[in-house]
Amino acid sequence: MDVGLISLFFGALLAATVLPFSSEAMVAAAAMAGEWPTWSIWLTATVGNVLGAQINWFLGRYCMRFHSRRWFPITPEQMTVAKNRFQRWGQWSLLFSWVPVIGDPLTFIAGSLGVSFASFTMLVAIGKGGRYWVLLYLLLD
Repeated sequence: MDVGLISLFFGALLAATVLPFSSEAMVAAAAMAGEWPTWSIWLTATVGNVLGAQINWFLGRYCMRFHSRRWFPITPEQMTVAKNRFQRWGQWSLLFSWVPVIGDPLTFIAGSLGVSFASFTMLVAIGKGGRYWVLLYLLLD
């Protein structure tokens, strides 16, 4: 693995956390550069992005004990709204964890609600991997 794929991995990881970052441009640039096989770009971006989502799951799972603190970034009202929406659509909504703006909160809420880590990882990997597959298909077809 070289610097380009390592950068792609960390870019995809950061894009899946609450940090404002986009991995699609990095995937597109890597694909257009033509230096790596398409499968390696897809796998690198998918694994990095899923790992970032898993970080959000752990944050949701283990940081909620601080929800009553003044500095906690999510208000109780926001948490209630997010939980109600998540419970309305269920864990299948994690297939859309790749969608900008809603994806990061979905993964955080899944952790706070105790969604099984195995189910979480499978659904998130399908959604995020599918998104990169479609992007690469459209770029390279």
